[in-house]
Amino acid sequence: TLLVQESTNGSAWTTIRTISTLTASYAGYTDVPNSASRYIRFNFSNKVSGNNIGLDNVSIAAGVSAAQEISVKQGVTTYVNGSTYTAASPVSTTLPITFTIYNLGLATLNISNISVSGANASDFVVGTFPSTVNGTNNANFNVDFTPSASGTRSAVLTIVNDDVNANPYIINLYCVGGTLFTEPTSQPTNLSFSNVKSYRFTGNFNAASGTPTGYIVLRRTGVAVADTPVDGVSYQKGDIIGSSSVVFSGSNTSFIPSYIIANTTYHFAVFAYNGTGSYRNYLTTAPLTGNVTSSGSMQPGTYYNSVSTAAPSFVTDLHNKINFHQMQFYSSYGQLMMSQFYARDTTGGQRVVTCSYSGLNELYNEPWDWASNNFSREHTFPYSWMPTTNQNLPEYNDYHHLMPANQNEVNAIRSNYPLGVVVGTPAYTYLGCKLGLNAQGKTVFEPRDEHKGDAARALMYMTVCYTSVSGNLWALPSFISGAIPYGQDQNVLKQWHYQDPPDNHEIARNDYVDSLQGNRNPFIDSVQYACYIDFSNMTKIASPSFPCISTGVNNLWNNNVFVSVYPNPSNGAFTLTYVTAKNESALVNVYDVMGRVVYAQQAVFTSGTSSIQLNLETVSKGIYSMEVISNEGRIVEKIVIK
Repeated sequence: TLLVQESTNGSAWTTIRTISTLTASYAGYTDVPNSASRYIRFNFSNKVSGNNIGLDNVSIAAGVSAAQEISVKQGVTTYVNGSTYTAASPVSTTLPITFTIYNLGLATLNISNISVSGANASDFVVGTFPSTVNGTNNANFNVDFTPSASGTRSAVLTIVNDDVNANPYIINLYCVGGTLFTEPTSQPTNLSFSNVKSYRFTGNFNAASGTPTGYIVLRRTGVAVADTPVDGVSYQKGDIIGSSSVVFSGSNTSFIPSYIIANTTYHFAVFAYNGTGSYRNYLTTAPLTGNVTSSGSMQPGTYYNSVSTAAPSFVTDLHNKINFHQMQFYSSYGQLMMSQFYARDTTGGQRVVTCSYSGLNELYNEPWDWASNNFSREHTFPYSWMPTTNQNLPEYNDYHHLMPANQNEVNAIRSNYPLGVVVGTPAYTYLGCKLGLNAQGKTVFEPRDEHKGDAARALMYMTVCYTSVSGNLWALPSFISGAIPYGQDQNVLKQWHYQDPPDNHEIARNDYVDSLQGNRNPFIDSVQYACYIDFSNMTKIASPSFPCISTGVNNLWNNNVFVSVYPNPSNGAFTLTYVTAKNESALVNVYDVMGRVVYAQQAVFTSGTSSIQLNLETVSKGIYSMEVISNEGRIVEKIVIK
């Protein structure tokens, strides 16, 4: 049941239409509210299971008043009472400006006077104006603008009339002599940052003296802003100026930049400006500057106090810690996750989001729409794997495993295939992802490298969060049957978990989802937790190794190429073994967590089995990525220096 209701005060409501018969397509309705009503609402008052309502294309047409109603246009643009009109003319050159007075009512509109006042009133001369405008008619009058000096020339146009709701009718004349408004005389002061989180913060500053029109805020990551805006250009949020991006442009003295990630330093510069459009003039010297570092993980210090890897009940304790939680709706994902977390501002007032699996960048205009952008909320843990089949349950709606993905080229291709490493020639590729056979000849979907660890941790989270719920065991291999009679290999997930450890974006996402749901992904907070769980039966592994992939990581490439590195972890001395049927030249690179190369070696491997030594004893302790590239492919492994 959908009720269309009206109200004069916003508290007492009267129903003007009741819709209780649903159809498969949209139906149109027209209602005439009471003339005294100020509010209209659409109240979904009763929901029958299995039915939903779509409300679209709502328009409100103003009725014709019996009294006189004034409105003013310049050209095709309506200037409401109190708005601002802008124009420009060379100094001492007259620009005639024609305004049109509309009477939207039926009674005659009487105009007793039209005058100009204010700082530069002498630059504006009002011509002959009509004394009356008949009902539903209009009449013109002219204002001649002749700037006596360059820069800002401002005045107030006042129309005295007998419209009881708009007397006097005011239009602010904010005009230019020459090509630019007068430059502001000072910059804002005292830039500060509040509510600093890993995924969001607010910038605040004090207004500049002299009341400039507004401010533009530029941002750079990691280094100070060295760029300046160009006079005569009105920038939008997301526009690029040199090496900086615009995060705000307007009259407010606070801003909330989009797309913030954890542990990252952001630098800002704030410039005052006067004017609009192509007449805008920026004060580009000595901008207000400052920087802030987003927080690291916002995990509460006592969050996992009830969980111990030494306890036999570790898996159960971890489950109890993250379940129960506050369920967010699947339908709210666009508003809460896409617009508030994933979206980045870009040029032309647009925004951009990235497909998690493939790396595709999708441009869009707010508000986010799934269908027009051909994106979906991908269940990393496929719906068909779930022991439960009710889409209203938390597991279907859990944001920790819902990821944005292109629908046709990515999500539909992944389907409900397990994640894995494709060897040989893929059956399908799209940017950074692919579908094909793994080393065991089973069809798997392989996401881009940057998302492998994220996907692994999302799958592991789901098994722990929902295992034992309603008596169901969420062990990885037990879900898949029928067309795909094999399971998700947990060894692949654990390998990806270490190859692609949580980065600043994933840390921020974990914190943000926690703010919505009230629970966290423990495998982001503690990398070692994964090693204590056998995801084939959801039992504890008493004494795992770290990282929990076999000592000497083994990998099979194209044409039966075999690679291993051992011991791992080590004190920095590693042996890389390469088995191939022919002579191969390979490049070995080692990267730190910032992506910097800390070691590089060109190696030649002869047919059969050969080995080289990697000497990293002088490299600091930590987790590194080892990359091996040859004609047979590329592989990246995590190595640990202890």
